[in-house]
Amino acid sequence: MYHVYCRMYQLTYKIAAHFLPWRKPELLEGEHSLSKLPALIRRKGLNHVLIVTDQGIVKLGLMDGLLHGLTAAGVSYVVYDQTVPNPTIENVEEALHLYHANRCEGIIAFGGGSPMDCAKGVGARVARPHKTIPQMKGQLKIRKAIPSLFAIPTTSGTGSEATVVSVISNSKTHEKFAINDTVLIPQYAVLDPALTMGLPPHITATTGMDALTHAVEAYIGRSNTKETIRCSREAISLIFENLFEAYSNGTNKNARKNMQKASYLGGITFTRAYVGYVHAIAHTLGGFYNVPHGQANAIILPHVLEYYGKSVYKPLAELADLIGVTQASDSVEIKAKKFIKWIKDLNKAMHIPAKVSGVIVEEDIPLMVDRALKEANPLYPVPKILGKEDLLKLYQIIKD
Repeated sequence: MYHVYCRMYQLTYKIAAHFLPWRKPELLEGEHSLSKLPALIRRKGLNHVLIVTDQGIVKLGLMDGLLHGLTAAGVSYVVYDQTVPNPTIENVEEALHLYHANRCEGIIAFGGGSPMDCAKGVGARVARPHKTIPQMKGQLKIRKAIPSLFAIPTTSGTGSEATVVSVISNSKTHEKFAINDTVLIPQYAVLDPALTMGLPPHITATTGMDALTHAVEAYIGRSNTKETIRCSREAISLIFENLFEAYSNGTNKNARKNMQKASYLGGITFTRAYVGYVHAIAHTLGGFYNVPHGQANAIILPHVLEYYGKSVYKPLAELADLIGVTQASDSVEIKAKKFIKWIKDLNKAMHIPAKVSGVIVEEDIPLMVDRALKEANPLYPVPKILGKEDLLKLYQIIKD
């Protein structure tokens, strides 16, 4: 009966999703497209903006051109640069204080997924000042326009510039949860590959695998649309053709540009078709042990796909055919297993470990299982509904 309840919930949400006010961000694309943003902000009539970023971005000087451009355009700004990986409620509240103290009218998210999650959290708090971040977790708890949000990704993985989600951590309880609402989709996104040229190989690898996880989990799920299927397939093709090249030759502009596009397409895909148990488990590893999200997804993805078994053979076989790792004589099962092997081989080639050895504390597993199940069921339209015993086994698999 529990399985039936989950499937009915997912079907209801899939039908209701057709009536939600979906939008895509307006894009500024191409090398040095960031230089066009200040004039755009000025044309929007914004005089004061909050920039949400992190210390790493500041030290690299990636924002210098933007800051000069904003000044030249007559737009004043204040910078919040204390965002941590797996951003916290405290991060959101500190940035919100700066937003109000400086009479800001818009928000710029500059960085990877963490600054974008934090910036969306600030937008949610501005829209709903009487609701706390925990009170907005889950589905459609904002339902009110947030300030103009401009997303500038500096990694190619999260796809946050296109999504409805903000993932925030509670540093006191070690809980990591998602706020989902269509109002959180940024109004504008800047896809400037020049901003990703300096990414270290390890960050290139793990964020790229994050994008792959988005596309794969959405594709094998049960809430796809024609658009999400197309975007998933295009993203996976781009990752197959460009991720290892971007990892091994970081100055390849075309590979960087294609990975940025793949990340964006992955965001478009999973914001409509959702993710699954890979993300639910990864969020617990981030909340409890601060494991970077992309690395957690990369490690967990092949293990969960194997655990699903025959329920994912058909879609994985289609993806294996898509990237050309199969032969005409292969069965559907063999094709699916070849796709999983490709993921494992890619992880190994980029020096991503196969397990999270030495990280998970045995005593934490029951609580992590509860939280992962609460996140995934009944919402995520996964190919196979898993229960507590299944997740206990998966945590043992990824830790041993």
